[in-house]
This record gives sequence, C-alpha cells and structure tokens, in this order.
Amino acid sequence: MDGVLTIILRIVFLYFFLLIVFRVMGKREIGQLSVLDFVILIMIGELAVLTIEDPKTPMMRTIISIGVLAAAQVLFSFLSLKNEKIRHYMDGRPTTIIDKGKLDENEMRRQRYNFDDLLVQLRENNVKNLSDVEFAILEPTGDLSVYKNDDNQNEGQSPSPDQDLDIPLPLILDGKVEEKHLERIHQTPLWLRQQLRNLGYKDIKNISYCEMKPDGTFYIDLKDEI
Repeated sequence: MDGVLTIILRIVFLYFFLLIVFRVMGKREIGQLSVLDFVILIMIGELAVLTIEDPKTPMMRTIISIGVLAAAQVLFSFLSLKNEKIRHYMDGRPTTIIDKGKLDENEMRRQRYNFDDLLVQLRENNVKNLSDVEFAILEPTGDLSVYKNDDNQNEGQSPSPDQDLDIPLPLILDGKVEEKHLERIHQTPLWLRQQLRNLGYKDIKNISYCEMKPDGTFYIDLKDEI
C-alpha cells in the first residue's frame, strides 16, 4: 500500500513540476519542435517514467536531471535567437522543393524527401495537380508551404512585366542581410542599403525583419518596436 501511495504522490508531484518546466521552456506547438526540443522532451519523459516505475530512485536526482535538460534547452534557444548560424544548425533551413513550377530533385535527395511524401503533403494542402504549384517550400518543421500558380495574381489581372518576385522574400533577418535572397532577385547588399536609406532607414542592424513583396514594395519591422 505504501508503494502505491508513493507512486501516486510522485505522479502528482511530477505532473505539476513538469508543467512548470515546460512553461519555462516556452510555448511551442508540437509541429514546430526542433530536433533539439524533441530530443530533450523525450529524455525528460523517460526520466519521469523511470522515477515513477522505480520508487527507490531518489526524486532529487530526477529533479536535478530534468532541471539541467530544461536549462540546456533554454540556453540553446537563447543562443539560436542571437546567432543565425546556431539557429540554422538547431532548427534547419527552409528548402525549396518546387521552384517556379520545376521540381528540384537534388534538394529532395539531400533532404531524403521522396515523391510519396511530396504528393501526400500536396494533397494535405488541397492541391490536386503538381502542375498547379508555383513554389513548394519544405519548412524545418517538416511542413510543406505551397504557393499555387495564381496565389499572387488578382483575378483577371496579369503580373507586372518588371516583377522579379513570385513569393515574398526576407532580405533582412535580425539585422543581417540575406544575401542568397538578394541574389535571387539579382540585387546586391549595396542596392538594398540604398533602397532603405531612401525610405529613411540608415542602420540595417536596427531592422528586425525586412521583406520584399511581389509588387516590389518593402515591409519593414524595427527591433523592439511596439
């Protein structure tokens, strides 16, 4: 009887303790978990189960272990927030699978992403035919973002002849220029700086996010702007 009571008390304690730990680790949907988040959650779950199954295991050892894992997750999340390289290493980068209606088989092989996966996710996005897709981007979470051929065109309106973009592209993230996206629109960092100066933005480091929309205009968000 004492053993059963001990298990019940441990379950109740760990339930509330893990609620606090997960709140400290931050809010994130299951589908948005990085590999690091997923591994840490599995390890925390295993530690909790072992403690419940074996009443002889000291609770303090479990609490310290879970606390260390939670601290590691918070630390790496903070570092990934401040450092782009760490963020890409931890979370990965979005990958363009379909570019202007053309499949990129090399990227599919690199991501170990087969045609069955692609067709399943296209159906989940209510896309019947592959030919209807202009862009398909495999997100770090494994989700597929799909842009259909007519997503960026108004009904009965033809696209602008000087329009370089088919989807919005972030040109600045966390105060750093995304040179690959500039190459995509055949522009340089110097051109971007000149455009921003014309709009009254002198220091790129103060810009949290800058996006160039399909119509050629900019969406700009400054750091710590309310």
